[in-house]
Amino acid sequence: MARKKKNKIVVKLDFPKNDTTLVKLYALIVISVILGLGSSVMWITNSGFVPTSNGEPMFTNLYCGATAKDPLTGAAMGQHFSTNQKPSYSANNSCAILQDKPDRVTWISDEWNGITKRGKNFDVPGVEKEATGGTVLEQPLWLNCSVTASSPTEYTVAIRNKYSDIIDHFNGTTGKENEKCEILLQTIEPDTRYELVIFSNEEGKYLDDFNFDMTVHYYDGIPTNMNNGSLWIGPSLLGGNIHPLIFLNFFGFTFFFFIFPASYYWEKVQEEVNRVEEKFPDFLRDLAEYWKGGLSMTVAVQTLAMSEYGALNDEVKKMSDQLSWGVKFSDVIIQFANRVGTPLVKRAIALIAEADRAGGKISDILLTAANDSRELKFLEGERKRAIGSYIAVIWTSYFVFLGVIVVLAKVFIPAIAGSNNGDESSGGSTIGNMTIRNIDPLFFVTIFYYGVTMQALGNGTMAGLMATGRFSTGFKHSGYMIVVALLVFNFIAFSPDLIGVTSTPGLNPSSGTFIPSSLYFG
Repeated sequence: MARKKKNKIVVKLDFPKNDTTLVKLYALIVISVILGLGSSVMWITNSGFVPTSNGEPMFTNLYCGATAKDPLTGAAMGQHFSTNQKPSYSANNSCAILQDKPDRVTWISDEWNGITKRGKNFDVPGVEKEATGGTVLEQPLWLNCSVTASSPTEYTVAIRNKYSDIIDHFNGTTGKENEKCEILLQTIEPDTRYELVIFSNEEGKYLDDFNFDMTVHYYDGIPTNMNNGSLWIGPSLLGGNIHPLIFLNFFGFTFFFFIFPASYYWEKVQEEVNRVEEKFPDFLRDLAEYWKGGLSMTVAVQTLAMSEYGALNDEVKKMSDQLSWGVKFSDVIIQFANRVGTPLVKRAIALIAEADRAGGKISDILLTAANDSRELKFLEGERKRAIGSYIAVIWTSYFVFLGVIVVLAKVFIPAIAGSNNGDESSGGSTIGNMTIRNIDPLFFVTIFYYGVTMQALGNGTMAGLMATGRFSTGFKHSGYMIVVALLVFNFIAFSPDLIGVTSTPGLNPSSGTFIPSSLYFG
């Protein structure tokens, strides 16, 4: 009877590396590239670098051409965005991102005390019907008020137009319970020199206090590509003047996504590797001391596994486990070098493994490798300390450049644009024999922002290369500089008067008071 052959069991003692570092890096690169390409598309289609027949940004033409519908009939109105004419107000309102949205402006009263009659002029901002193609925009007005007097007194609060025609009024009596002093207008047309007046209807009786707040919803008539719904500017942040989705930001987002996320992650990996390398010379020195003391490599490593080596603890523990399974010391340290994967560790381990195979004096080799590794880390530290001052100079020069650009964008360029009131037909104003041409402040701010972003890419990359010799370090510095530029320009340079967003005009109440003419209420 033939003996049955037994299957040989093979135990693989080379523990799996189980390192997902590169997988995470590649995944991060793919996501960053997708985000970067998306940002670049947003920037290009909104920037005006791609010319269109109607002069509007490509993004609004494409989006509105596909989605615009008549709000009443539901009929498609996308054809208005594919002609060589600028879209009309009604066409803009058919597109979700170009609809003119009302803003709110409020007038809170100052002290109106001890009066028999008093009034103030105020303006109502908005868009004239001629600019909307005859469309009437509803601009509601709310007036809430309170009136007090020493004794019950009849009074009248009224809103008049500049021709002294009564628009609406409220008659009341001070001290009367459940009486709500208010005027509500469904709409008030944009105009100047409206009048808010109050007077006592009883001769000889004074009104002690008159307090009120007036709120108007108004339309500012922002041009097509300036509307808050369009990605040319994007929605404002918390109702303020910060527009995080303005198309210029996508230029910075493009480079930020391309270079920063993967570089930042890789620098974190390199920092962890650096922490491992910092403890590596101490491990080799202790291993040499234990060998000199008569311990075998297996016992020495197993003993050192209970010591504290910071980021190197896991690797020493893994080496101890492998030796306990009977793996040769030379194989264990080679696998350790492959797991760490840094040139410094591989160089030292190759020297130790070769000495172990050749039968040399291991303790001297370990000490030599430890001293060599420590010297290399010391030189790296010296390089960082020596280069640190140059990196500080690079960052300082970048902040100086950024500061100068912001001053030019915020002060100098608007001042020139505001002082140039020459004849538009001649393209500028003339001083003696010198002609100052009309300038577009937004154009210069845009160029300044592009220049600052390019400066961030160059300065940051150079700083990183000088510090560590790695492009990832340089791209990390560049990413930080791009973020600084984004914050500074969004919070300082991209002001409403430059990007076309009208600042809140207010109701502009007159500084003084006037005595209203006789009022008649039928």
